[in-house]
Formats: sequence, C-alpha cells, structure tokens
Amino acid sequence: MKMNCIIVDDSSIQRMSVARLIKNHPMLNLVAEYSNAIEAKNGLKKQAIDLIFLDIEMPVVNGFDLLEALSEPPQVILITGSAQYALKAFDYDVTDYLHKPITQERFEASIKRAQENFKLKVASKEDDDHIFVKSNLKKRKVFLNEINWVEALGDYIKLVTEDANIVILSTMKAFENELPPERFLRIHKSYIVNLDKVQKFNSKNVEVNGKLIPLSRNKKQDLSEALSNS
Repeated sequence: MKMNCIIVDDSSIQRMSVARLIKNHPMLNLVAEYSNAIEAKNGLKKQAIDLIFLDIEMPVVNGFDLLEALSEPPQVILITGSAQYALKAFDYDVTDYLHKPITQERFEASIKRAQENFKLKVASKEDDDHIFVKSNLKKRKVFLNEINWVEALGDYIKLVTEDANIVILSTMKAFENELPPERFLRIHKSYIVNLDKVQKFNSKNVEVNGKLIPLSRNKKQDLSEALSNS
C-alpha cells in the first residue's frame, strides 16, 4: 500500500528535488506541494496524508510551528540545512531527520523506517476497526468505515454498508453500545449514522450517500457538535 505524502518547503528548488525522489519511489504517492506552512495546514484538513516531508526553516510559520498546530499529525520526515535542530526534532516524535543535500541512500533509509511504522498502523487499524455480527446464523466481519447507517426493523436492525444490507437480530440500543461514539451517532429513534458519511443536514434530515434520513429535533445540536469534533 502506497503512502500519500506532501512536501512543505519554501524553496521551489528543494521541493523539486524531494518531489523527484518521491516520484521515483514505488511506495510513495505525492499528493501536493506547499510553499508555506499555512497552506499546508489548510490542505491537511481536506485530505488524509500519511507522511509529510517538512522543511524546518520557513518564514512566518516554521516547521515546528506547523507540527504544534496539528492535533494528530501524520508521520513527519523533517528536512533542514542546519544540524542544530536535530535534538529538538525528536521532541516532536518525527520519523526521521534529513540534512540537505539529501542523498538517495539516506532518503531510502528514511522511507524504510516510515513504511515500517505505516504497516504497523494499518495492521492495528484493521484489528480495531471492525465488529462481528451474526446474520443468517453466521458470524460476519463488518468494517466500521463501510457502514453508512443503521436502521431499526422491529426486532431486527439493518446495517446499510457500501456493498450490502445486513439484517441482524438486535435492538438499536444494544448495537449502539457496540459502536465507537466518536464515529457514530443516533440521530433518531430508528437511525444511527456514520459521522464520516454525513454529507449535509438541515433541521429535519441528514444526507448520507445521497439518502435522506430523518433527524430528531433534539438531536440536531448533538449532530452539529459531533461533526465539528470528528
């Protein structure tokens, strides 16, 4: 699996140099290049990134300032022309620290370290990111990120996923307790939605993958707060 990465560096020549190394590496996918930390911070809000190649010495907002502004930063490989930042760099739990000019050998070593961390993270996420449900007398593994919403059906509930509708014997309350509250919210007595799938909402409905789902009046504030925190 490729790692999505960005470059943040005020030097266009340095960005070109790093971009060339990234594009020649089979396990890296360059998503964007930014000439300053403010642009990078805004870009990180729009797309999930696995790795940042980050210059430390930039005007106005430097690399360390950017890291402090990110609540959950991805892996970071710091790049600098000065060795004086090496000790401080590891206070930020960075993956590696590259000194300019970057050699091919040193770059490869950094990426190998980043890949090992990435694999561990993916494996851990896959272990934690699913539940088992009983449907048609069989246990079935369901990944949480594939659930769009959960719908009450009398004594049963229906899980609407990307690929199928899964009907299981359960109450809404019992199933709600199986789901991580930071990712799922019960917005109506008959509906639980995956917050990551919500496209828009108004006072009456929530739109999830093009489907309008009823929203209880007393749940609108909860939904608004949950979405702002997700």
